[in-house]
Formats: sequence, C-alpha cells, structure tokens
Amino acid sequence: MFKRRCSAFTLIELLVVIAIIAILIGLLLPAVQKVREAANRMKCTNNIKQLGVAVHSYNDAIGNLPRNGLPGVTNSGTCCSTQSWGWLGRILPYIEQDNLYRQAGIANNAVITNNPAAAMIVATFLCPSDNAKLHGATRANPWIYGSIQGGPNNYKGVSGSNWCWGDFPNTGTAGTCDVFYQNGTGQGDGVFFRSDMGFPIRITDIADGTSNTYIVGEDVPQFSGWCAWPYANHTTGTCSIPLNTNMDKKYGFANGEDGSWPNTYSFRSRHTQGANFALGDGSVRFVRQSISLATYRAMSTMAGSEVVAPN
Repeated sequence: MFKRRCSAFTLIELLVVIAIIAILIGLLLPAVQKVREAANRMKCTNNIKQLGVAVHSYNDAIGNLPRNGLPGVTNSGTCCSTQSWGWLGRILPYIEQDNLYRQAGIANNAVITNNPAAAMIVATFLCPSDNAKLHGATRANPWIYGSIQGGPNNYKGVSGSNWCWGDFPNTGTAGTCDVFYQNGTGQGDGVFFRSDMGFPIRITDIADGTSNTYIVGEDVPQFSGWCAWPYANHTTGTCSIPLNTNMDKKYGFANGEDGSWPNTYSFRSRHTQGANFALGDGSVRFVRQSISLATYRAMSTMAGSEVVAPN
C-alpha cells in the first residue's frame, strides 16, 4: 500500500508568505496613520473652534473677553498669586463645563493650589494628535508646576508678537517687548496675555479685523513646560517665537516650569508641518510652519495695522 503524503508549506514558501504579509502591512500602515491623523486633526479643529465660539459667547454675556489673572493684583499672572485663574477656566460654562467651573470656585477667585477641580482633565482642552494626558497627567496625578496642580492643555491664547527673552526677541506693536505686564509695565499686543485682567477688551476692539487676527493656538506640553489650563501663566503664548520651535528638541523636553521658557513660551503641534489657530471671527485656520515670521507675528496682533499676505 502507498501512504498518502500530507501537503505542507516548505520553509522557503513560509518565509515568502511572511515576507509578503510584512510588505502588505508596511504599505497599509502609512495609509491607516494618515486616516487617523486626518480624523485627529478634524477633531482638533472642532475643539479649537469650540474655544473660539466660547470666547464670543463670553464676550456677549459679560461684555468683554475672558481675562487672565486676579482682579486688582498687578502681577497676578505670574508667580505672585495662586488665585490667578486663566481664561480657559473662565470659559468653562460656555463649553458645557459649568459644574467644573462651580466646583473649582473660579467665580469667587478660589485658590488653585491643592484644588481638586483644577487637576481635572477637560477633553475640549486636549488635541487628540497629542498624548498630553499620558505624560503623568491624570485626575489622580495632575501636572505639577511648583505649587500649582493643573490639568494639561493643548490650547493657549495668543499674546501677540512682542517678547523680551531668548533667541527671538521682538518689540512688537505695543512699543515694548514686555508681554507679561509684570510690575505694572508692558503688555501684550495680542488678545490675551498672562496679566491682562486690568485690560478689559471686546471683540470689537480687534482693530486689525477679526478674520485677520489669531486668538487661540496649539501647544505641546511635552516640549513646553507652561501648559496647564487653570493657571493664567500657562494659558498664553507669543508668536514672536516661530511656530513649532522645539519640536526638534533643540531646547529639550519640558520638565514642569523649566528654564526653556524664553524659547518655548509659544505655539506648536503634533500635526504635520503646522498647527491650528482660531481667529477672532470664530473660524479656524491651519497655519503652516513655513509661514514667514513677519506674517506670523503680524497675524497675532490685534491693532498693529500691518499689511499681510495670506499664508
């Protein structure tokens, strides 16, 4: 009798099949990643648009734009007050987070330090292309900046084009490079800066035109140590520093409130070759990192009267 031989792959055939599968996976992964990033970028666009709309809603309800700092305290956006709530905290009721707003006590200028509500993660403040909430930031283990515990954020208000420090100083259109208003001097030439509580402005004060003025941009906490939504000093950035600076790690990774701030207190994103910005009219624009620095700075001021070409 003849025994029937069982058919099977030879070792060479098996290796060929594995190689083909590996090639197919290699071809498929970039396409999947592109689709995923497109979806993430769309979600990010929606998040930042919500913030732009919330700014308008706040303006309509209160009579001016949301501000940073503590009323009556000149240095309130800096280290000098743990009651220095940022504009992101003040718009919480306008992004369906009224319970968190009341829990945090923002309306009564509650202390941020050891405030459990300040450590909460707010999904609207996070870009899905980034992993900010994974860098040690959870409800039980928030970002810690000195004595400030706060949930991370990927979106910050645009303080304008002026900046005194680091590799990219610029006087801007306010006649001063001091964007912080520390010790009662200097101010940003954009819509938001960290001690702007003493400068109540309205949407109608954006003299350059709301469709020509950035008001909110993106940041990446891993490369900028100033990204926590409750605190005024962590909710603004300057466009004096070029877009996406430090995405190449030139100034290192962020480690809380580290010494890289002169070159990283700015805007960047995980999106390819650019970042989303909300404009004063509520629209969202993807700004490419190849934009000229002059145009980028000009689009960040609210009353500079610059003439700029579309990027």
